[in-house]
Amino acid sequence: MPMPHNETRELPASNDAVYRFLGGSPLAVAFRLILLSVLVGIVLAAIGFDPWNILRSIQLLFHRIWNLGFDAVNWLWRYFLLGAVIVVPIWLLTRLFGAPRGR
Repeated sequence: MPMPHNETRELPASNDAVYRFLGGSPLAVAFRLILLSVLVGIVLAAIGFDPWNILRSIQLLFHRIWNLGFDAVNWLWRYFLLGAVIVVPIWLLTRLFGAPRGR
């Protein structure tokens, strides 16, 4: 049913400039970037001439986290930093130069 012309519609808070720039809530975007950075870091560290190294690296990731406990946090942090060097600049460039979505 069409809205009468005299009624106004309030825009939801998700249309805020920060939400539009980030592509979602800041916490959700930060979580996705951290997760993607860790995953890309694992892949970058595992790339070699044999494609099976990637699968072995992921298997070692879970095995090391299980066996090392809190020492794995330091190990995971290194993968995060390695991946973030690639993921965060690419994400920022796509947000700055990408086509605007919605309004």
